Order: sequence, then structure tokens, then C-alpha cells
Amino acid sequence: MDSDVRDGPGIVPMRVVVLATVAAITYSTFLLENLLSPKLDFFNGYVSELSAADQPFHLVYSAGDFVTGVLSILVAIGTLRRLTRKPLATAGWTFLGLFGVCAIGDASFPLDCAPSLETWCALRERSEHVSFSHEFHSFTSSAVIVCGVAALLLLSLAARRYGWWPALARWGWLLALAESVSALGTLVAMYLGQWLGVVQRVQISILCLGLLVIAWALYADRRDAARAARDTPSAPEGACV
Repeated sequence: MDSDVRDGPGIVPMRVVVLATVAAITYSTFLLENLLSPKLDFFNGYVSELSAADQPFHLVYSAGDFVTGVLSILVAIGTLRRLTRKPLATAGWTFLGLFGVCAIGDASFPLDCAPSLETWCALRERSEHVSFSHEFHSFTSSAVIVCGVAALLLLSLAARRYGWWPALARWGWLLALAESVSALGTLVAMYLGQWLGVVQRVQISILCLGLLVIAWALYADRRDAARAARDTPSAPEGACV
């Protein structure tokens, strides 16, 4: 058997598992739109329009992205500090941290207004009379997707290469593939001018599932290590070790 398979990744403190779980929850604030922002078109409105600077409750959605970003960075730092550093795994956790940086960018550079709700906003956008924040938001949003896909794919490849994290080995690459397909679907929806809102909500949901899979994979390692410690018989008192 390859030595990479025999060597485990190590375990992280329970707080890192909790942080990854909370990051998935805070990234799903768009689920509150029916309650807080019912005017936005679910089928065609950008998810980013929920956090547009002139929209009610925009701070709720921006705070969700910001918290997710900070927590993702902390998870990446915690795993890089505590787990075995092998190339694919290190790259995967690094991209998770970059995902966090881009999520903070999304929160820090919101849209000025909601183009699908306000005609004047759409006209300003088309004539390029919007702020730097409005324009830069498209970059941070795209970077979130790219870094999220890279993190899931690389961690899945690491799990398969090194024999670690069964949950990531099984589901990570599938989620990365689904996210990539939905990203292409976004381009198609933009060309057709419809269903963009649905596709974007699917994209974010996949990233939330990815964070939950990461949390579960880290938790499973802690659980298995605890079971192994309980099952290992202790040496008799006074015995030579």
C-alpha cells in the first residue's frame, strides 16, 4: 500500500468544524428573500441585487457574505496549521481561503442598485454610469465561483490521492462539476435573458453544500480518531513500554 494512503491527514479542533458549518449557513441568507425582499424576481433577478446598496435589508445579505468569508479564511488557516501538508490538500485549503477573500469582496463592493427592479438602474448600468463598487462586484462574484470550484475539486482529488476524507472523495468532485455546469448555465441564461436568478441560486446552494461536506469530512476524522482511541487497549499498569 502507498505510504500516502497509510498516513492520515490529522484532525482539527472542533471549532474549525463548527466554523465551516456556520459558514455554510451564513452563505444561504438568500433563502430569506421571500420574507425580507419579496419584490425581487426569483426567476430572473440577480442574487447580488439583494445586497444592492439601495435595497432594504441589504446589510443582512452583505453580512452573510462577509461572515462566510471570514469563517472560510479561518477554516483554511486552521486546516493548514493542523493537517498534514501535501500538495493537493494545501492547494485546496488555500483556494478555500481565497474563496473567503472573494466573499468578503462581494460584501465590501455591493451593487449600487437592482437593475432587474429599477429601470433607471438598468439604464445607468448600460451607460456605465455606475460606481467602481458596482462594476467590481462582477469580478468578485466570478472569483467566488472559480475559487469555490477549485477548492472542492482539489480537496476531492487530495482525498482520492491520499486516501483521506471519504465524504470529499465521493462528493467533492461532483459538487465542483455541478458548480461548473451551473456557471456555464449562467452564461446561457444571460444570453437568453431569463432564468438567471434560478441558476444563480443553484450556484450558491451548491457552494453551501460544499462547505457542509468539508465540515462533515473534518468532523468524521475527529469521530474516527476518537473511536480508535477508545478501541485501543491501554497497556497494563506497570508494564514496560
